[in-house]
Amino acid sequence: MKVRNHLYLLLLLALFACTDKQSQQTIATTATSQKVYYPGKGDNWETRKPEQVGMDATLLEQAVAWAKTQETTQIQKDFSTQKEIFGEPLGPLPATRANTNGIILKDGYIVAEWGDTKAVDPTYSVAKSFLSTLLGLTLDRGMIQSINDPVAKYVKDGGYSSEHNSKVTWQHHARQTSEWEGELWGKKHDFIGKEAFGRGERKPRELQEPGSFYEYNDVRINRFALSLLRLWEKPLPEVLKNEIMDPIDASETWQWVPYRNSVAEINGKQMPSVSGGTRWGGGLWISARDEARFGYLFLRNGQWKNKQLISEKWVNEATTSRGAVGPDYGYLWWLNTEDKAWPDAPATSYAALGAGQNTVWIDPEHDIVIVWRWHNGNPNELIKRVLAAVK
Repeated sequence: MKVRNHLYLLLLLALFACTDKQSQQTIATTATSQKVYYPGKGDNWETRKPEQVGMDATLLEQAVAWAKTQETTQIQKDFSTQKEIFGEPLGPLPATRANTNGIILKDGYIVAEWGDTKAVDPTYSVAKSFLSTLLGLTLDRGMIQSINDPVAKYVKDGGYSSEHNSKVTWQHHARQTSEWEGELWGKKHDFIGKEAFGRGERKPRELQEPGSFYEYNDVRINRFALSLLRLWEKPLPEVLKNEIMDPIDASETWQWVPYRNSVAEINGKQMPSVSGGTRWGGGLWISARDEARFGYLFLRNGQWKNKQLISEKWVNEATTSRGAVGPDYGYLWWLNTEDKAWPDAPATSYAALGAGQNTVWIDPEHDIVIVWRWHNGNPNELIKRVLAAVK
């Protein structure tokens, strides 16, 4: 009897060992199948049929067909209305731009693409989210101790020497609540004057305390960019290329074009200071494909393959709402926390947005990135159509 019991026990142990091994194999297989995909360099970017990533092919095709009909009427193809809209340009503009185009990623794979997604065009205020990322790098490196520090603690070029400007913090710049006062590259903070600001001119108003009032203001953003340049002591496009764009295998075609007069002296050298948009020419000229890589980096919480390029902490902070002052806005990223920006999208989605309806929309809940350029439609109209295709 004891022998039979002993044999039974051995059989049970063997069965458990086998089952445990099978479980481990199952876990290992699952982990392998769930391995995150990252595109290779250049055109080495895998496509997937919609049904391979849990999407309805017909509905996705209908969404893209609709998007193709939404060509922008704001920015003319030859940029001939630029001065009328924004005021006297300070930097160059291309001779022409592409038609509406876009790309949709699901799980990192291309599931839809239309138009010329390799066209290198100005992306207007989408550049602000790139500036935000450079601020994140600056904090990650410990070059700034706290985002709540006054900029005057680090930058001593006179731009923050007044009592008012001395209160401006890095967070104020990133939230567009700085109320920085002054003139930069020939444009004044107040946006007064049709010649300088075109249809974007504003009426006089009293300055508020830094941090207490939101105003979308490219003069102040350009001051922010100059301040970052003074910290890095090298052109910001060089920083972006080395720290972000090369590691994510972006193309060599993008460029961040300065104004003709936006030159600062750093350690005895003349260096270009870039802008946070193309309101007055110049700005970040980039393709939809390269923007999709940038959006995908954020979808992956700052990680690309086996390297953390920007801290997950920064990605979270930059895309978190900061309270009652201003719209649903993070650190130079547009948010959907209140379900107002894109009512049919998750509250966790966010985007980089620019004039001409340049859009880089990121949806962590569905693992989707949409880049849509030169469109006249509300991004929500495309987003709801794409999300309807998710099974």
